[in-house]
Amino acid sequence: MSAPFTVIHAGHAATGEPAPRTPTQVPHRGGTANPSAARLQAQFPQFYERHEVIWGDTTVYVRPEAILDVVRWLHDDAGEQYDYLVDVTAVEYRDVEHPLEVVWHLRSLPFRRFLRLKAQLPKGTPLRVPSVWPVYRGADWLERECFDMFGISFEGHPDLRRILMWEQYREGYPLRKDFPLRGRFSRAEQLRQALSQNPEAKYSMEELTIADAFEDLPQDMRQRLAGGERTGE
Repeated sequence: MSAPFTVIHAGHAATGEPAPRTPTQVPHRGGTANPSAARLQAQFPQFYERHEVIWGDTTVYVRPEAILDVVRWLHDDAGEQYDYLVDVTAVEYRDVEHPLEVVWHLRSLPFRRFLRLKAQLPKGTPLRVPSVWPVYRGADWLERECFDMFGISFEGHPDLRRILMWEQYREGYPLRKDFPLRGRFSRAEQLRQALSQNPEAKYSMEELTIADAFEDLPQDMRQRLAGGERTGE
């Protein structure tokens, strides 16, 4: 039997802090940085690059190879406790000289803080960063989507494969700037390739059906669904 669920109240670790309120008069650049930025710089001076505050949000740039160590410290340290991974994504700029950036959005519910981490990958170099899956299991599909759309490899991921496009998709990475708006193949060829795929060859029936999930529902809910009850009724 699993352990009982414990309710975590946001900000419970930040003793003596004022009640949260919507910020006003937030400057575009500058302003008070998240205190985690200074602590991270002191903890990892060899990996810390810089930080910036834009519209009240703090972004810390770190070296790509250090991201797993940094994230693990932010998660485990008693003074940080970034226990929620919001997103893993990437951005590529039109400037060919600007590196591609991998982005992690983290939240510390106990301290009610938000921190954005970035790692820059120069174009022309292998697009690889460590996976944060060992710290956040929720990174599984987030990293797969980033891999699928941008071609970034997350080293250490347990099952890194496409998640939105089919496994044999050959047109490249749709969110890269060099990807044609209409794709690399004609509409007819795209349709032919999509229809030729056999999802059962790559995914198990457990991944393709919700029948097993239905059996796990409470009895009263199964009876309501079996009776054709619609949402909202």
